[in-house]
Amino acid sequence: MSLLTGIHHVQFAMPHGGEPHARKFWIGVMGLKEMEKPAHLAVNGGCWFEGEGVSIHYGVEDAFMPARRAHPALLVENLGALAAKLEASGVPFKPGKPLDGYRRGDIADPFGNRIELMERL
Repeated sequence: MSLLTGIHHVQFAMPHGGEPHARKFWIGVMGLKEMEKPAHLAVNGGCWFEGEGVSIHYGVEDAFMPARRAHPALLVENLGALAAKLEASGVPFKPGKPLDGYRRGDIADPFGNRIELMERL
């Protein structure tokens, strides 16, 4: 029996000074809201975003390298509409390989971190 009950948030790494780019992407394109970081954590930089059922955190990493293989898979509604919005915003969308029960595809955040988007069929 697992004692795990869910995922609280997903953390991405970003380079120093990346906060404006993260805000433009997660607020402007993906429609999340920025959450204030606690003061003792805010001194490290980064930013946090939330939406219905999802929390995304960004932390500054000195020797930043984007995660191109490791990734979160975010559940979405109407993947086609979101893919069109992403493309119109300059975010390339790559349709994913078939997976029973899902339509899916990949994008990258402004820093090159891979994000999988999945829609239940």
